[in-house]
Amino acid sequence: MKKLSSILMIAAVGLMLQACGGPKDSTDAADSLNAVKDTTTNGSTGIGVVADDAQFAVNAANGSMTEVETSKLAAAKATNASVKEFAAMMISDHSKANDELKGLAATKNITLPDSVNADSKSALADLSKKAGADFDKAYVDKMVSDHKATVDLFESGSKDVKDPDMKAFIDKTLPSLRAHLEHINKIHDGLK
Repeated sequence: MKKLSSILMIAAVGLMLQACGGPKDSTDAADSLNAVKDTTTNGSTGIGVVADDAQFAVNAANGSMTEVETSKLAAAKATNASVKEFAAMMISDHSKANDELKGLAATKNITLPDSVNADSKSALADLSKKAGADFDKAYVDKMVSDHKATVDLFESGSKDVKDPDMKAFIDKTLPSLRAHLEHINKIHDGLK
């Protein structure tokens, strides 16, 4: 009965969001669903982490999905061999991290976004309009800024996340993210 009432509550919130114009994008939708689970349920049907840990997972998923989608574009459009090689590494490494995070989120009853958020879609659209060396530079610049932000997110998460399984994921993933940032900084310096 509790499960049925939880499902009905989530459905009601979904209808209310839709009636009010809904969340602006997939990360907002995931955050809204996690908030409902956190505040309207308990026990085995509730969210398995504190709200801030769920927020970290949503942000990490969006960032990692964005890097995969951006790198797929780079794999197709980049002209520089180092940029193409980096893009292939991003697709592989971040796809693995995404899968691991999805598995972890499922065990904690965290809803993750199913696609990149509106800001990421806009950045992808802008990047797709570029070609040649202009594309390579724009992709590398985006990877530098995205990896700085992701390293910052994971470093903060390493200190602030409460759930031990989520913290283990962060601590396992952070060295790879730092290595990605160092690698893309070298490519960036070589393009000048």
